[in-house]
Amino acid sequence: MSGLEKRLGHSFRTPGLLVHALTHRSFESERPDEASNERLEFLGDAVLQLAVTDFLFEAFPDLPEGQMAKVRAACVNRSELARIARHIELGPDIRLGRGEAATGGGEKSSILADALEAVLAAVYLDGGLEAARDVVLQHWEPLIREKATRPGLLDYKTRLQEVLAVRARVPTYEVSGDGPDHDRVFAAAVSVDGHVIGRGVGRSKKEAQQAAASEALASLQSKSHNSESKT
Repeated sequence: MSGLEKRLGHSFRTPGLLVHALTHRSFESERPDEASNERLEFLGDAVLQLAVTDFLFEAFPDLPEGQMAKVRAACVNRSELARIARHIELGPDIRLGRGEAATGGGEKSSILADALEAVLAAVYLDGGLEAARDVVLQHWEPLIREKATRPGLLDYKTRLQEVLAVRARVPTYEVSGDGPDHDRVFAAAVSVDGHVIGRGVGRSKKEAQQAAASEALASLQSKSHNSESKT
């Protein structure tokens, strides 16, 4: 079992599936005989959504449909995908074209998120839905439980606005999009007094802004905790 397989929690019977999942389109453009992982991304997104939904349905029978949808969205957004991808050190294993590799493509949140979706699809094709569900829960269950038991904390933009209002500050957001219309990825930055305090990515402007607000809140909380520990 390779290092990545150990960190992921699945040993591939067909290693070629994992190689395929780690092949970025920039690598394919330089080697046309190598298929990129884009189709696997599409499948992996569905696998992740189903695994999270199934767990929510079984583990939280009293959670209303609308709240389940919010919890799921908070768990499968691209910022969380990128965070988990970094946790399992996925970046160094992604096969990138020379240009993308030279510009640090293995650390880009969008590339990490897409690759992790593709890897989940590869696990599904290699071991079936149960294997994919096991991998998803290994890495997502703590996050799902946190979001499901603290549903009032899911609207990060509102929370950030409330936190900053106490300090007489107002957050501002800048959002940019990249990619074709059918596969567009948005990046958001939230600033206070001209200083960026959080960044995030998502499939929509709203998702990217929520991810940026989430990072900003985590940063503010960390600074507050550090200040308190020094006193």
